[in-house]
Amino acid sequence: MPSPARPGPARPRFRWSDVCRGVSLQGYFFNANNPYRDAPSAFAEGQEKARGGDLNAAVLLLEAAILQDPQDSEVSVSSSGDALLGAWQVLGTTQAENENEQAAIVSLQRCLELRPNNLVALMALAVSFTNSGMQREACEALSRWISHNPRYKHLVLDHSSPLQGSPATPRRGPHSNTSRGPHSTSRGPHNTSRGPHNTSTPASSELQDVLFLFQEAALLNLDCVDPDLQTGLGVLFNLGSDFNKAVEAFSAALSIRPQDYLLWNRLGATLANGDRSEEAVEAYGRALELQPGFIRSRYNLGISCINLGAHREAVSNFLTALSQQRRSQRCSHHQMSANIWAALRIAVSMLDRPELVQAASAGDLDLLMRAFDVADV
Repeated sequence: MPSPARPGPARPRFRWSDVCRGVSLQGYFFNANNPYRDAPSAFAEGQEKARGGDLNAAVLLLEAAILQDPQDSEVSVSSSGDALLGAWQVLGTTQAENENEQAAIVSLQRCLELRPNNLVALMALAVSFTNSGMQREACEALSRWISHNPRYKHLVLDHSSPLQGSPATPRRGPHSNTSRGPHSTSRGPHNTSRGPHNTSTPASSELQDVLFLFQEAALLNLDCVDPDLQTGLGVLFNLGSDFNKAVEAFSAALSIRPQDYLLWNRLGATLANGDRSEEAVEAYGRALELQPGFIRSRYNLGISCINLGAHREAVSNFLTALSQQRRSQRCSHHQMSANIWAALRIAVSMLDRPELVQAASAGDLDLLMRAFDVADV
Protein backbone atom coordinates (compact mmCIF):
# COMPACT_ATOMS: atom_id res chain seq x y z
CA MET A 1 0.00 0.00 0.00
CA PRO A 2 1.57 3.30 -0.99
CA SER A 3 2.55 5.68 1.76
CA PRO A 4 0.34 8.72 2.14
CA ALA A 5 1.76 11.88 0.63
CA ARG A 6 3.42 14.19 3.08
CA PRO A 7 1.65 17.47 3.44
CA GLY A 8 3.79 20.32 2.19
CA PRO A 9 4.07 23.75 3.75
CA ALA A 10 0.80 25.60 3.96
CA ARG A 11 0.33 27.78 0.92
CA PRO A 12 -0.90 31.31 1.45
CA ARG A 13 -4.45 31.99 0.39
CA PHE A 14 -5.10 35.14 -1.57
CA ARG A 15 -8.43 36.74 -2.24
CA TRP A 16 -9.07 38.90 -5.28
CA SER A 17 -10.56 41.47 -2.94
CA ASP A 18 -7.09 41.77 -1.40
CA VAL A 19 -5.54 42.24 -4.82
CA CYS A 20 -8.05 44.99 -5.59
CA ARG A 21 -6.87 46.80 -2.46
CA GLY A 22 -3.29 46.72 -3.76
CA VAL A 23 -2.02 43.72 -1.80
CA SER A 24 1.19 42.37 -3.31
CA LEU A 25 2.72 38.92 -3.31
CA GLN A 26 6.49 38.93 -2.70
CA GLY A 27 6.60 42.59 -3.78
CA TYR A 28 4.74 42.09 -7.05
CA PHE A 29 1.58 44.14 -7.52
CA PHE A 30 -1.08 42.29 -9.46
CA ASN A 31 -3.67 43.67 -11.84
CA ALA A 32 -6.82 44.23 -9.80
CA ASN A 33 -9.26 43.79 -12.71
CA ASN A 34 -8.05 40.52 -14.14
CA PRO A 35 -10.65 38.86 -16.39
CA TYR A 36 -8.67 35.61 -16.31
CA ARG A 37 -8.62 35.19 -12.54
CA ASP A 38 -10.65 31.97 -12.65
CA ALA A 39 -9.28 30.61 -15.92
CA PRO A 40 -8.75 26.86 -15.49
CA SER A 41 -5.67 26.71 -17.75
CA ALA A 42 -4.23 30.14 -17.06
CA PHE A 43 -0.58 29.05 -17.07
CA ALA A 44 -0.73 27.16 -20.37
CA GLU A 45 -2.76 29.91 -22.01
CA GLY A 46 -0.37 32.53 -20.69
CA GLN A 47 2.57 30.71 -22.25
CA GLU A 48 0.72 30.49 -25.55
CA LYS A 49 -0.15 34.20 -25.51
CA ALA A 50 3.49 35.07 -24.72
CA ARG A 51 4.72 32.97 -27.64
CA GLY A 52 2.18 34.68 -29.90
CA GLY A 53 3.27 38.16 -28.85
CA ASP A 54 0.08 39.15 -27.01
CA LEU A 55 2.08 40.27 -24.01
CA ASN A 56 -0.61 42.01 -21.98
CA ALA A 57 -2.95 39.03 -22.13
CA ALA A 58 0.00 36.80 -21.26
CA VAL A 59 0.81 38.89 -18.19
CA LEU A 60 -2.79 38.75 -16.96
CA LEU A 61 -3.01 34.98 -17.47
CA LEU A 62 0.30 34.36 -15.73
CA GLU A 63 -0.68 36.60 -12.82
CA ALA A 64 -3.90 34.59 -12.49
CA ALA A 65 -1.93 31.33 -12.56
CA ILE A 66 0.37 32.54 -9.80
CA LEU A 67 -2.47 33.66 -7.54
CA GLN A 68 -4.14 30.31 -8.11
CA ASP A 69 -0.90 28.55 -7.12
CA PRO A 70 1.65 30.97 -5.59
CA GLN A 71 4.34 28.28 -5.30
CA ASP A 72 4.43 27.62 -9.04
CA SER A 73 7.92 28.61 -10.08
CA GLU A 74 9.58 25.32 -10.89
CA VAL A 75 11.00 24.21 -14.17
CA SER A 76 10.02 20.59 -14.64
CA VAL A 77 10.76 18.39 -17.63
CA SER A 78 8.07 16.27 -19.20
CA SER A 79 8.61 12.75 -20.50
CA SER A 80 9.05 14.15 -23.99
CA GLY A 81 11.95 16.29 -22.81
CA ASP A 82 10.20 19.63 -23.26
CA ALA A 83 10.71 22.14 -20.48
CA LEU A 84 7.59 23.42 -18.76
CA LEU A 85 8.57 26.87 -17.55
CA GLY A 86 7.10 28.03 -14.25
CA ALA A 87 4.74 30.94 -14.10
CA TRP A 88 7.06 33.28 -12.20
CA GLN A 89 9.83 32.77 -14.76
CA VAL A 90 7.60 33.26 -17.78
CA LEU A 91 5.98 36.28 -16.13
CA GLY A 92 9.41 37.80 -15.59
CA THR A 93 10.60 37.34 -19.15
CA THR A 94 7.25 38.50 -20.52
CA GLN A 95 7.27 41.67 -18.41
CA ALA A 96 10.77 42.45 -19.72
CA GLU A 97 9.55 42.08 -23.31
CA ASN A 98 6.56 44.25 -22.42
CA GLU A 99 8.81 47.14 -21.34
CA ASN A 100 8.18 46.66 -17.61
CA GLU A 101 11.62 45.95 -16.18
CA GLN A 102 10.85 46.44 -12.50
CA ALA A 103 8.06 43.87 -12.57
CA ALA A 104 10.38 41.54 -14.48
CA ILE A 105 13.04 41.79 -11.79
CA VAL A 106 10.60 41.08 -8.95
CA SER A 107 9.16 38.08 -10.82
CA LEU A 108 12.55 36.58 -11.63
CA GLN A 109 13.78 37.08 -8.08
CA ARG A 110 10.74 35.23 -6.78
CA CYS A 111 11.43 32.41 -9.24
CA LEU A 112 15.01 32.18 -7.99
CA GLU A 113 13.95 32.16 -4.35
CA LEU A 114 12.18 28.91 -5.09
CA ARG A 115 14.83 27.51 -7.43
CA PRO A 116 18.23 29.24 -7.06
CA ASN A 117 19.89 27.23 -9.83
CA ASN A 118 17.42 28.21 -12.56
CA LEU A 119 19.90 29.20 -15.27
CA VAL A 120 17.29 30.72 -17.59
CA ALA A 121 15.99 32.99 -14.83
CA LEU A 122 19.51 33.98 -13.74
CA MET A 123 20.50 35.06 -17.25
CA ALA A 124 17.23 36.94 -17.74
CA LEU A 125 17.71 38.65 -14.38
CA ALA A 126 21.24 39.71 -15.31
CA VAL A 127 19.90 41.33 -18.49
CA SER A 128 17.10 43.10 -16.61
CA PHE A 129 19.53 44.37 -13.96
CA THR A 130 21.82 45.70 -16.69
CA ASN A 131 18.97 47.48 -18.44
CA SER A 132 17.91 49.02 -15.13
CA GLY A 133 21.34 50.46 -14.35
CA MET A 134 21.95 47.89 -11.57
CA GLN A 135 25.39 46.81 -12.76
CA ARG A 136 26.63 45.29 -9.51
CA GLU A 137 23.54 43.11 -9.26
CA ALA A 138 23.99 42.08 -12.91
CA CYS A 139 27.54 40.92 -12.15
CA GLU A 140 26.28 38.96 -9.15
CA ALA A 141 23.57 37.27 -11.22
CA LEU A 142 26.10 36.24 -13.86
CA SER A 143 28.44 34.97 -11.17
CA ARG A 144 25.58 32.84 -9.82
CA TRP A 145 24.82 31.63 -13.35
CA ILE A 146 28.31 30.29 -13.89
CA SER A 147 28.47 28.92 -10.32
CA HIS A 148 25.32 26.86 -10.90
CA ASN A 149 26.12 25.77 -14.45
CA PRO A 150 27.24 22.11 -14.39
CA ARG A 151 29.62 22.71 -17.30
CA TYR A 152 31.49 25.62 -15.74
CA LYS A 153 31.03 25.64 -11.97
CA HIS A 154 34.45 24.07 -11.42
CA LEU A 155 36.01 27.30 -12.70
CA VAL A 156 34.57 29.19 -9.73
CA LEU A 157 36.21 26.75 -7.34
CA ASP A 158 39.54 27.14 -9.15
CA HIS A 159 39.59 30.92 -9.03
CA SER A 160 38.82 33.26 -6.15
CA SER A 161 36.23 35.97 -6.77
CA PRO A 162 35.18 38.99 -4.74
CA LEU A 163 31.58 37.94 -5.30
CA GLN A 164 32.30 34.85 -3.21
CA GLY A 165 33.95 36.90 -0.49
CA SER A 166 37.59 36.23 -1.47
CA PRO A 167 40.21 38.80 -2.33
CA ALA A 168 40.28 39.74 -5.97
CA THR A 169 43.26 39.00 -8.15
CA PRO A 170 44.06 41.95 -10.40
CA ARG A 171 43.46 41.00 -14.02
CA ARG A 172 43.16 42.80 -17.30
CA GLY A 173 39.58 43.61 -18.17
CA PRO A 174 37.14 46.33 -19.07
CA HIS A 175 36.66 49.49 -17.11
CA SER A 176 33.52 49.66 -15.03
CA ASN A 177 31.77 52.21 -17.18
CA THR A 178 28.01 51.97 -17.11
CA SER A 179 25.79 51.21 -20.07
CA ARG A 180 22.12 50.76 -20.72
CA GLY A 181 22.69 47.12 -21.44
CA PRO A 182 21.92 44.58 -24.10
CA HIS A 183 18.15 44.99 -24.09
CA SER A 184 17.46 48.69 -24.40
CA THR A 185 19.36 51.51 -26.03
CA SER A 186 21.21 54.22 -24.20
CA ARG A 187 21.14 56.99 -26.77
CA GLY A 188 17.46 57.77 -26.81
CA PRO A 189 15.34 60.73 -25.77
CA HIS A 190 16.37 60.09 -22.17
CA ASN A 191 20.02 59.24 -21.64
CA THR A 192 19.27 57.80 -18.21
CA SER A 193 18.88 54.32 -16.85
CA ARG A 194 15.47 52.80 -16.28
CA GLY A 195 14.35 50.76 -13.33
CA PRO A 196 14.22 50.80 -9.56
CA HIS A 197 17.83 51.87 -9.01
CA ASN A 198 20.39 53.77 -11.05
CA THR A 199 23.46 53.93 -8.85
CA SER A 200 24.74 50.37 -8.62
CA THR A 201 28.11 50.28 -10.35
CA PRO A 202 30.43 47.31 -9.91
CA ALA A 203 34.03 47.80 -8.86
CA SER A 204 36.40 47.20 -11.76
CA SER A 205 37.83 44.12 -10.06
CA GLU A 206 34.38 42.55 -9.68
CA LEU A 207 33.50 43.04 -13.31
CA GLN A 208 36.91 41.79 -14.40
CA ASP A 209 36.67 38.67 -12.24
CA VAL A 210 33.29 37.63 -13.60
CA LEU A 211 34.39 38.41 -17.15
CA PHE A 212 37.54 36.34 -16.63
CA LEU A 213 35.45 33.34 -15.56
CA PHE A 214 33.24 33.64 -18.65
CA GLN A 215 36.27 33.96 -20.91
CA GLU A 216 37.84 30.88 -19.32
CA ALA A 217 34.58 29.02 -19.87
CA ALA A 218 34.64 30.04 -23.54
CA LEU A 219 38.08 28.44 -23.86
CA LEU A 220 36.46 25.13 -22.96
CA ASN A 221 34.32 25.43 -26.10
CA LEU A 222 36.91 26.06 -28.80
CA ASP A 223 35.27 23.54 -31.11
CA CYS A 224 31.71 24.77 -30.52
CA VAL A 225 29.69 27.78 -29.40
CA ASP A 226 27.62 27.90 -26.22
CA PRO A 227 24.98 30.56 -27.02
CA ASP A 228 24.06 31.07 -23.37
CA LEU A 229 27.68 31.65 -22.40
CA GLN A 230 28.10 34.07 -25.30
CA THR A 231 24.98 35.91 -24.14
CA GLY A 232 26.56 36.33 -20.72
CA LEU A 233 29.75 37.60 -22.33
CA GLY A 234 27.70 40.08 -24.35
CA VAL A 235 26.10 41.41 -21.17
CA LEU A 236 29.48 41.72 -19.43
CA PHE A 237 31.06 43.53 -22.38
CA ASN A 238 28.09 45.90 -22.36
CA LEU A 239 28.72 46.57 -18.68
CA GLY A 240 32.30 47.46 -19.55
CA SER A 241 31.19 49.58 -22.54
CA ASP A 242 33.20 47.34 -24.88
CA PHE A 243 30.42 47.32 -27.46
CA ASN A 244 32.43 45.85 -30.33
CA LYS A 245 33.23 42.74 -28.32
CA ALA A 246 29.63 42.59 -27.12
CA VAL A 247 28.51 42.61 -30.76
CA GLU A 248 30.90 39.71 -31.46
CA ALA A 249 29.49 37.75 -28.51
CA PHE A 250 25.84 38.21 -29.48
CA SER A 251 26.68 37.47 -33.11
CA ALA A 252 28.32 34.21 -32.02
CA ALA A 253 25.19 33.29 -30.07
CA LEU A 254 23.05 34.09 -33.11
CA SER A 255 25.15 31.76 -35.25
CA ILE A 256 23.62 28.94 -33.19
CA ARG A 257 20.19 30.51 -32.58
CA PRO A 258 19.38 32.59 -35.68
CA GLN A 259 15.66 32.54 -34.87
CA ASP A 260 16.08 33.97 -31.36
CA TYR A 261 14.36 37.36 -31.44
CA LEU A 262 15.68 38.25 -27.98
CA LEU A 263 19.25 37.89 -29.22
CA TRP A 264 18.53 40.03 -32.27
CA ASN A 265 17.17 42.73 -30.00
CA ARG A 266 20.21 42.55 -27.73
CA LEU A 267 22.48 42.79 -30.75
CA GLY A 268 20.51 45.82 -31.95
CA ALA A 269 20.72 47.57 -28.60
CA THR A 270 24.46 46.90 -28.40
CA LEU A 271 24.99 48.30 -31.90
CA ALA A 272 22.99 51.38 -30.90
CA ASN A 273 25.06 51.79 -27.74
CA GLY A 274 28.15 51.73 -29.97
CA ASP A 275 26.84 54.53 -32.25
CA ARG A 276 25.88 52.10 -35.02
CA SER A 277 22.22 53.04 -35.28
CA GLU A 278 21.73 52.03 -38.92
CA GLU A 279 22.93 48.51 -38.18
CA ALA A 280 20.80 48.54 -35.03
CA VAL A 281 17.69 49.25 -37.11
CA GLU A 282 18.42 46.15 -39.20
CA ALA A 283 18.81 43.98 -36.09
CA TYR A 284 15.60 45.31 -34.54
CA GLY A 285 13.84 44.69 -37.83
CA ARG A 286 14.94 41.08 -37.73
CA ALA A 287 13.71 40.73 -34.14
CA LEU A 288 10.31 42.11 -35.14
CA GLU A 289 10.09 39.85 -38.17
CA LEU A 290 10.45 36.91 -35.81
CA GLN A 291 8.17 38.35 -33.10
CA PRO A 292 5.96 41.23 -34.28
CA GLY A 293 4.51 41.67 -30.79
CA PHE A 294 7.92 42.32 -29.18
CA ILE A 295 7.17 45.71 -27.65
CA ARG A 296 10.65 46.25 -26.20
CA SER A 297 12.22 45.87 -29.64
CA ARG A 298 9.59 48.15 -31.21
CA TYR A 299 10.45 50.80 -28.61
CA ASN A 300 14.18 50.36 -29.23
CA LEU A 301 13.61 50.73 -32.97
CA GLY A 302 11.85 54.02 -32.32
CA ILE A 303 14.81 55.24 -30.28
CA SER A 304 17.22 54.42 -33.11
CA CYS A 305 14.95 56.24 -35.55
CA ILE A 306 15.24 59.35 -33.38
CA ASN A 307 19.02 58.99 -33.37
CA LEU A 308 18.95 58.86 -37.17
CA GLY A 309 16.67 61.90 -37.42
CA ALA A 310 13.74 59.83 -38.69
CA HIS A 311 11.26 61.37 -36.27
CA ARG A 312 8.05 60.42 -38.06
CA GLU A 313 9.16 56.79 -38.26
CA ALA A 314 9.99 56.96 -34.56
CA VAL A 315 6.49 58.22 -33.77
CA SER A 316 4.97 55.43 -35.84
CA ASN A 317 6.91 52.79 -33.92
CA PHE A 318 6.03 54.25 -30.53
CA LEU A 319 2.34 54.43 -31.45
CA THR A 320 2.41 50.83 -32.67
CA ALA A 321 4.02 49.73 -29.40
CA LEU A 322 1.39 51.54 -27.32
CA SER A 323 -1.40 50.15 -29.47
CA GLN A 324 -0.02 46.66 -28.93
CA GLN A 325 0.04 47.22 -25.18
CA ARG A 326 -3.65 48.02 -25.06
CA ARG A 327 -4.64 45.50 -27.75
CA SER A 328 -6.82 43.27 -25.62
CA GLN A 329 -8.88 46.28 -24.34
CA ARG A 330 -7.93 45.12 -20.87
CA CYS A 331 -4.93 47.38 -20.58
CA SER A 332 -5.70 50.77 -19.05
CA HIS A 333 -3.69 53.89 -19.79
CA HIS A 334 -1.64 53.57 -16.59
CA GLN A 335 -0.57 50.07 -17.61
CA MET A 336 1.03 51.33 -20.80
CA SER A 337 4.74 52.01 -20.60
CA ALA A 338 5.66 55.44 -19.27
CA ASN A 339 8.97 55.11 -21.13
CA ILE A 340 7.21 54.75 -24.47
CA TRP A 341 4.91 57.70 -23.79
CA ALA A 342 7.90 59.85 -22.80
CA ALA A 343 9.80 58.91 -25.96
CA LEU A 344 6.70 59.54 -28.06
CA ARG A 345 6.24 63.04 -26.63
CA ILE A 346 9.83 63.93 -27.50
CA ALA A 347 9.58 62.51 -31.01
CA VAL A 348 6.32 64.40 -31.64
CA SER A 349 7.88 67.62 -30.34
CA MET A 350 10.53 67.37 -33.07
CA LEU A 351 7.90 67.49 -35.84
CA ASP A 352 6.70 71.08 -35.30
CA ARG A 353 3.11 69.97 -34.67
CA PRO A 354 2.12 71.78 -31.45
CA GLU A 355 -1.46 70.45 -31.51
CA LEU A 356 -0.10 66.89 -31.53
CA VAL A 357 2.34 67.68 -28.73
CA GLN A 358 -0.71 68.57 -26.65
CA ALA A 359 -2.38 65.27 -27.62
CA ALA A 360 0.75 63.35 -26.63
CA SER A 361 0.90 65.16 -23.30
CA ALA A 362 -2.75 64.25 -22.68
CA GLY A 363 -2.16 60.62 -23.62
CA ASP A 364 -4.69 60.71 -26.45
CA LEU A 365 -3.54 57.61 -28.31
CA ASP A 366 -6.49 57.44 -30.70
CA LEU A 367 -6.05 61.01 -31.90
CA LEU A 368 -2.33 60.47 -32.48
CA MET A 369 -2.88 57.23 -34.36
CA ARG A 370 -5.35 58.95 -36.67
CA ALA A 371 -3.01 61.89 -37.19
CA PHE A 372 -0.10 59.66 -38.17
CA ASP A 373 -2.24 57.10 -40.02
CA VAL A 374 -1.18 54.23 -37.77
CA ALA A 375 -3.58 51.28 -37.84
CA ASP A 376 -4.77 49.78 -34.58
CA VAL A 377 -3.45 46.29 -33.91
